[in-house]
Amino acid sequence: MVEAGILSKLPDNISFGKDENSKQEFAHLLSSISALANTKFSLDSSKLIPAIILILDSSSRIETKKLCLTALHNLSSVLENVEILTSNGTIDYLINLSSTKETAEKALAILSNLVVTLAGKRSIERNPAVPDRFIEITAWEESPKCQELSAYVLMVLAHQSPLMRQKMSEAGIVQVLLGLVLLGSPLARKRALKILQWFKDERQMRVGPHSGPQVGRRAAIGLPVDDRRGAEVVGKVLMRKIVKESLYKNLERITSRARDGDEDALKLKALVVSSSSKSLPY
Repeated sequence: MVEAGILSKLPDNISFGKDENSKQEFAHLLSSISALANTKFSLDSSKLIPAIILILDSSSRIETKKLCLTALHNLSSVLENVEILTSNGTIDYLINLSSTKETAEKALAILSNLVVTLAGKRSIERNPAVPDRFIEITAWEESPKCQELSAYVLMVLAHQSPLMRQKMSEAGIVQVLLGLVLLGSPLARKRALKILQWFKDERQMRVGPHSGPQVGRRAAIGLPVDDRRGAEVVGKVLMRKIVKESLYKNLERITSRARDGDEDALKLKALVVSSSSKSLPY
């Protein structure tokens, strides 16, 4: 059918109205055609992708949406399709679909293909729900595959990006990753450990070799007793520091135990220093 020119005959504006059956049948056809993307056959997706997105956006059936997502996943594995998939709002739509349990796994699989490209990574970073959305998904204990995919997206986003790691830290990623190390699948555990190792190394570089008491800290403690407001502020600051130090000590213990108990985790000692996110092994 493709050789006969079926793609060239696709109209620019496909309209099925409220006919969900026709949408599902057409989505099934497009999904089958998209499988050719992983073959040597030359597949022109300039009309195929917009048609898939149109059905995906207009259909109310989960099964139809899944067929469309399967098609997009096939097409997202081809580098030539990245530009069109990142230039028409598809990334934002996929991130929204990732929050729905029924469509999350397929949406995350597409985002995992796109995030390793420069255009895909930038488009994902620009979404206001990032990284919070992926951190939330990483806590889905009942969906191990979603945890693995979400952890992968977070790992690529965090790679060589101090700003993104700061956003992740502020969103509470460390606690979520510690839980993933303890309860996640082996693959999710590896990915969580890698991100945690980056946070640990970054903290050690920031703190330096001296971790003893500092003059500034002593001066703060010496505030006048009658300055209650100032004392409360100092108390909160010190409490945050104590909690953070305790959290990172637990982080170090867990990463250390994980290495001792898992031969694969020993690979974390040789952290990736490449400038390309494609160098990430998981």
